[in-house]
Amino acid sequence: MSRRRAVITGMGVIAPGGGDTASFWDLLAAGRTATRRISLFDATGFRCQVAAECDFDPAARGLTPQEARRMDRAAQLGVVATRDALADSGLCRAGLDPGRVAVSIGNAVGNTTMMEQEYVVVSDGGRRWLTDWSYAVPHSYTFMVPSSIATEVAWTAGAEGPTSLVSTGCTSGLDAVGYALQLIEEGTADVVITGAAEAPVSPITVACFDALKATTPRNDDPATACRPFDRERNGIVLGEGAAVFVLEEAGHARRRGATPRAAVASYASRANAFHMTGLKDDGREMAEAIRVALGNAGLTPRDVDYVNAHGSGTKQNDRHETAAVKESFGERAYQVPMSSIKSMIGHSLGAIGAIEIAASVLAIENDVVPPTANLRNRDAECDLDYVPVEAREHRTDVVLSIGSGFGGFQTAVTVTTPDRVAA
Repeated sequence: MSRRRAVITGMGVIAPGGGDTASFWDLLAAGRTATRRISLFDATGFRCQVAAECDFDPAARGLTPQEARRMDRAAQLGVVATRDALADSGLCRAGLDPGRVAVSIGNAVGNTTMMEQEYVVVSDGGRRWLTDWSYAVPHSYTFMVPSSIATEVAWTAGAEGPTSLVSTGCTSGLDAVGYALQLIEEGTADVVITGAAEAPVSPITVACFDALKATTPRNDDPATACRPFDRERNGIVLGEGAAVFVLEEAGHARRRGATPRAAVASYASRANAFHMTGLKDDGREMAEAIRVALGNAGLTPRDVDYVNAHGSGTKQNDRHETAAVKESFGERAYQVPMSSIKSMIGHSLGAIGAIEIAASVLAIENDVVPPTANLRNRDAECDLDYVPVEAREHRTDVVLSIGSGFGGFQTAVTVTTPDRVAA
């Protein structure tokens, strides 16, 4: 029996600086940054006061007042991205077995925004230790349950197959797509609505990252605050957004006449069993995930045209990732272009891996490698080709997208032109 392959037939992206897939790519190709002073709440007094926010109006994107009221911002972003992906794919419910349509959505911090807002209400601004339930809205429970995001996506798509929310920190988006690939490969589903959504720019999340000192305190110049691989880097910039894909079994897509945008060829994940937020300098676990992902796709480092880096902008991550690519690629590490789009759209935690897969698809479609913005002062410890400042025209058929998450999660996904997978 031939191996079941998976292709992307539809894609929807909502990211900082761009309300749709086309504007998202325009920003990346131009090397513009979307980081700015936080406007979603009053960040006065916070250590980090900058973020990459989406200019997102639920009503303008077709959500009814009732839909907007019952959904957290993360779910809203996910639902709108799902609608865009379904429209892009041309997938029609008529004649489609809903039991063969699955959902795999990534998210790290749940419905943070609405859960915090509702707690403020029922606790009377934090003054009541015993909260008053009579002030709670009927949807309060769903704000506590991250899986409600996947539920909303399933309702939007009419999916009645396996529905899951994958929450593995900052690799959630990559892992959600990886699980979707496995559902197709094993024959459980023919179509999987997959990707991730996150809206973490809220007081509680920013306060948590302030406590860790993981975010940059560079508040005076938001546009250059995130500087992956630069010797002056000093932390991440939080972001938000969503990317959702229609992932189909290749034969299923061919039979309905769909034109694939790209293929998800393989996935692998490892953990370091070391520290909640710390990373080993040698990058051994990430290197192993890379080796396995390439092997599962029948690829070698010489086949890879572009590495879409995690590139968070912290000193330990950038060293760790550089070491992992050197360990897994050997001398090829110095020849393949590598870049971090977090320099432009921030770090949207559980959503960023899916958004980076979207960037990988667009890099393949356009034969352009997006740049690492703000990389102007090379760090001697980070000595690979990180495509500084400006995008680069480059034949791109195979992309390796890699991520690292709190808890020691290390993930690698390969994205290729659709002709590399046989239907």
